[in-house]
Amino acid sequence: MSEPTAAAPLRPLPALIFASRWLQLPLYLGLIVAQGVYVVLFFKELWHLASHATGLTEQLIMLSVLGLIDVVMISNLLVMVIVGGYETFVSRLNLEGHPDQPEWLSHVNASVLKVKLAMAIIGISSIHLLKTFIEVGSLGTGDNRFTGPGVMWQTIIHCVFILSAMGIAYTDKLMTQGATRREHAAH
Repeated sequence: MSEPTAAAPLRPLPALIFASRWLQLPLYLGLIVAQGVYVVLFFKELWHLASHATGLTEQLIMLSVLGLIDVVMISNLLVMVIVGGYETFVSRLNLEGHPDQPEWLSHVNASVLKVKLAMAIIGISSIHLLKTFIEVGSLGTGDNRFTGPGVMWQTIIHCVFILSAMGIAYTDKLMTQGATRREHAAH
C-alpha cells in the first residue's frame, strides 16, 4: 500500500487566495450563534403556548404550532448552510463513518446545496403562507394586519420561490446529464 504523496507547495499568491477561504469561518460561527438564538426563541414560544393553552382558541394554537415549525425549519436551514457551506467552501469535516453524519453530506457540493436551500426556503415560505391563510379569515376587520393585495403578493412571491427552485433543479439536472455524457464519451 503506497503512502499518499504530499502536494507541492503553492506559490505565495495562490496560497493566499486559497487560504482566504478561512475568512468564512467567523461567518459560520456567527450562524451557530444565530442558531442558539432560534433555540431560545423556540422555547420562549413553546412556553407561551403551554402556559396559555387553555385560554387560546384552536386557531391561535394552530398558529403557535406553525410558528414553532417555522423556527425548526429555519434552524434546519441554518444547519444545512453551516455544515454544507463549511464542508463545501472551507474545509472537510472528516465525518466519514460517524453514526450521526447527515446522509446528504456525503454527496454535498455547491449545486446540491443550492437545491436543498431552495427547498428549505419553499418549506419556510409555505408555513408563512399557511399562517396567512389561517389568519386571513378576519381580513377587513380592524385588528387584522393583512390586506387583500398583501396576501396576493405573498402568494405570488411563494410561487416565484417554487419556480426558482424548479429552475435550479432543472439546471442541476442538465449539468449532471452533461457531465455523465462527457464521462461516457471519455471511456
